[in-house]
Amino acid sequence: MTRHGLRGRTVGTGLVWLVLGATLGGCGLGDDVPRMPGPAITTWVPVASAEPSPVQTGNLSPDGFASAERMAVRIRNVGCDTLTMSVGSGFAIDAHTVVTNRHVVSGSALLQVSTYDGRDVEVSGASTASLADLAVLRTDQELPSHPELAGADPQVGDPVTVVGYPEGGQLTVTTGKVIAATTDPLHQSLGEVLVTDAPVEPGSSGSAVLSTDGQVIGVVYAKNASDQSYIVPVSTLRDQLSDAAFTPVPSCPTPTASTTPAPSTPPTDQPATPQETATPSRPGTSGSGG
Repeated sequence: MTRHGLRGRTVGTGLVWLVLGATLGGCGLGDDVPRMPGPAITTWVPVASAEPSPVQTGNLSPDGFASAERMAVRIRNVGCDTLTMSVGSGFAIDAHTVVTNRHVVSGSALLQVSTYDGRDVEVSGASTASLADLAVLRTDQELPSHPELAGADPQVGDPVTVVGYPEGGQLTVTTGKVIAATTDPLHQSLGEVLVTDAPVEPGSSGSAVLSTDGQVIGVVYAKNASDQSYIVPVSTLRDQLSDAAFTPVPSCPTPTASTTPAPSTPPTDQPATPQETATPSRPGTSGSGG
């Protein structure tokens, strides 16, 4: 199991100084009178130089990011009382659709999505599934990249990669393997869920779990005290998408004149310390706002 943070990569552009040399012609031998100079040069015409072609290595794109990183997004949830903000992760499944967790988007007055390159993308709609901790967001702007959904769930022992924004911070990749299949201890998803030893943190909820060939095999939604992560398998995601089992996220209630909302404490969603390590908590939405 390995873990490493991915720092932002800057693509350098080589700057070439162009020195235009001029050759001065001397007087002809035997001329008694110097020749008249030619017309004065009033403009310089720049000479275009060929720019270096980007070099691609493996599945890296020209900007130096892997395709798995390009499809990951950070999701900010501004709560209905406007005093709370939480942060989760998500990933694109087509040019205008993001998958995340239901608990990442619940209770939102405003949802904000940002891409791997720092671009903010407006959310035009959000829906949640009732039978799994899943949600989809729609965007009008095009998303940078999207992976394929795997045709089958991974097996115990298969390696996995998790890509997301733990603590709402930098884009991070962790790796591990599938260690078990079980029923959902949080009763948030119908049917089996998978357990991996890939590390996740608050803010990792909604992260894509990828196979070795870069296909989505699940969605992170919880962790336990032993740092084991729980994922909704891709078969459940496919079933929910094909059944159109998503309903719009309800809008915030309108406060009445006699109701004064009390300030609430920003959520931390820190992992609980259960008596049994098999009992997970949501790594989910980081309340740091970062």
